[in-house]
Amino acid sequence: MSSTQHFEPITLTLTADPGLARLVRMTAANVAALSSMSVDRVEDVRMAAEEAFIYACSVEEGASIEIAFAVDAEQVSMDFALGDTLPAEPDAGNPAAYAGLILAAVCDSYEKTDAPAHLHLELKADL
Repeated sequence: MSSTQHFEPITLTLTADPGLARLVRMTAANVAALSSMSVDRVEDVRMAAEEAFIYACSVEEGASIEIAFAVDAEQVSMDFALGDTLPAEPDAGNPAAYAGLILAAVCDSYEKTDAPAHLHLELKADL
């Protein structure tokens, strides 16, 4: 792939239902495959997308979540729109409780912002 190749943004909108995490993982993997990422790095993108989606589902279950993917040869970024404000951090029994730790470990850049609430993730290619 040419290092100048750039793809139009890809947007996925779905209901905040943890049962749809597989759809998010598979979409993220396909987006990552458009870059020059190794198989291991594509797996990191899948994991980050799933963790961010599970966290997003904890914000407002049943709401609509929009995920915007941007990809080029060097990186993949994901933006998760979460509504008006971020909630308090989930308690230890919630599957989303450790999402921040996992995202910080896997992503090159991970940012949560409030008003409007969203997650921004960036993962750089390793090849």
